[in-house]
Amino acid sequence: METILELEDYKVYYKTLSGYVRAVDGVSFTIKKGEIVGLIGESGCGKSTLIMSLVIRKPPMIVMGGKARLKSIDLVNISEKERRRILLTKISIIPQYALDALPTIKKIKTFLKDIAKDKGVPEEEVLEKFIERARIIGLPSEVVNMYPIELSGGMRQRVVITLATIFSPDLLIADEPTSALDVTTQRHVLELLAELRDTGIIGSLIFVTHDIASVRQIADKIIVMYAGKVVEIGETEDIVTDPKHPYTRKLIEAVPKLGINYKKKRLSGLPGSPPSLLNPPPGCRFHPRCPLVMATCKTREPPLKPLNGTRLVACWLYDQSKGEQS
Repeated sequence: METILELEDYKVYYKTLSGYVRAVDGVSFTIKKGEIVGLIGESGCGKSTLIMSLVIRKPPMIVMGGKARLKSIDLVNISEKERRRILLTKISIIPQYALDALPTIKKIKTFLKDIAKDKGVPEEEVLEKFIERARIIGLPSEVVNMYPIELSGGMRQRVVITLATIFSPDLLIADEPTSALDVTTQRHVLELLAELRDTGIIGSLIFVTHDIASVRQIADKIIVMYAGKVVEIGETEDIVTDPKHPYTRKLIEAVPKLGINYKKKRLSGLPGSPPSLLNPPPGCRFHPRCPLVMATCKTREPPLKPLNGTRLVACWLYDQSKGEQS
């Protein structure tokens, strides 16, 4: 199966007066054509920095090393001119605050004109593509003559998705696309994103979210991040039903479940807070919060290693040289 995105020891830092914030620090994974990949983790784990560095890079963000390839395109050394050229056509993004991405004073048609000008494509062609795509995802063609303020939240989200996929990109990144929507609209958006993959309108999808329930519905596999590191990768059902990394377990345990009286049984939370990425702890970055911490965790960083076939886990619990539990 064709590889759409490949990251190898990829590092993205923020330069500050106090030093470098290691927001993404040695991340490696691949995404194949047709895959929907869920990227999950707490706020501040590096998810948004990772995906934004692939699309647009502004100071103080700096790529410090590693490889990032979108098919044959080197995303690390690409020029800004080339980056703008491939945006929407090869790689595209539904931003985290998608409902606020459309200024209320512009008609949708104006956005289409701006896209046509930027891509050097006739306005009529872009308008035709938009109307065709809008029909597929359930938007009336009349929406092109409307202002965003005239649209419901669900319709605005569909407009943003249509704009992001108008040139059928190889890779679509959806950054928290359902966070501001009611549960019914969330379901429609999830179905729509899956349909875009199934019909070949997009090649692959990275679905960034805090919501494990949503990612379970749509993703083929899940990548779990903590403090700038990938700690676990696996097929979705394997991750959700049998999490291996202690951090992944705590994330799953914290999800509210139907049919449980929480006056009698409390949610299992994760004590403490993520570490500062300006000066992360030595060894495993999760060790200050880990209920299964061992002596070696405090000094040695665990590599991301295969476990039981397709599962990858970065944890000394699954290494013969793990040492004694402390």
